[in-house]
Amino acid sequence: MSITLKQVFNKDKTFRPKRKFEPGTQRFELHKKAQASLNSGVDIKAAVQLPHGEDLNDWVAVHVVDFFNRINLIYGTICEFCTEKSCPVMSGGPRYEYRWQDDLKYKKPTALPAPQYMNLLMDWIEVQINNEEIFPTSIGIPFPKNFIQICKKIVCRLFRVFVHVYIHHFDRIILMGAEAHVNTCYKHFYYFGTELNLIDRKELEPLKEMTLQMCH
Repeated sequence: MSITLKQVFNKDKTFRPKRKFEPGTQRFELHKKAQASLNSGVDIKAAVQLPHGEDLNDWVAVHVVDFFNRINLIYGTICEFCTEKSCPVMSGGPRYEYRWQDDLKYKKPTALPAPQYMNLLMDWIEVQINNEEIFPTSIGIPFPKNFIQICKKIVCRLFRVFVHVYIHHFDRIILMGAEAHVNTCYKHFYYFGTELNLIDRKELEPLKEMTLQMCH
């Protein structure tokens, strides 16, 4: 019996609070539009394109926050099976290893167990999206000039969560009956990242074969 990710995830206490948009604001309306593109079964590839007359930064902001919430949820469904013993390095199969760097504690790329890497990654993104100087919540407050560059780094790192989940933990997703949810979210994320040039092609390599089958 298929169950929703929310049902699975409600058992997990490590879930980070969702970043939400205030009702009545332009960004809230864009957020609803972005949500609808995932939930209604419409052409996702077309739905991620920047709507006519909308601001690129606003469109990217609502999607990045939404994807953070959704991917956080996905990792939460398998995090109890992603341990330092099962995943001693953050990887996507034998050919791809991801090292953590944040210019704070880890000033050089550092090999870490996957769960530690994931926690650092989610914490880092949460700090970015809750920083009013980067993701302003009030209409009229400008985005920083390097906003798209920051979002590219966030999108790149979120993609690595998909890589690890698909290659090392997808059996758990299937057992939970959540594969359709995860696949739909991945397709949405892939089309969004490539449509708006937010992710380098080389980052997509670990899931290239799967993506060719799923997204083309």
